[in-house]
Amino acid sequence: EVQLQASGGGLVQAGGSLRLSCAASGFTFDDYAKGWFRQAPGKEREGVSCISSSGGSTFYADSVKGRFIISSDNAKNTVYLQMNSLKPEDTAVYYCAASRYASGGSQVGQYNYWGQGTLVTVSS
Repeated sequence: EVQLQASGGGLVQAGGSLRLSCAASGFTFDDYAKGWFRQAPGKEREGVSCISSSGGSTFYADSVKGRFIISSDNAKNTVYLQMNSLKPEDTAVYYCAASRYASGGSQVGQYNYWGQGTLVTVSS
């Protein structure tokens, strides 16, 4: 059974940091690109960041570039999202996902497996 278990969300003040983790099981982790998406109330799910299956390339949405860092530990089957300098507009449910496309991507349709989401709330 494929599972992606996201954790690490919570309430933080603006300017603070959080690190999200996503532990994967049930598929060959190394063969998949991994991504983080978020969905704020009343908005569509959007791509935040992704990392290729090899770990050699990454993508960041313009809104988080320079503040968020994605990384992957293949030995632990875990992908992380380090979020720094958080802003109230970063408030959303964050989802991790895995894609058979080696390079991943920023579109929801490019991903095959999804985690359950973890809520990040940034207060002003």
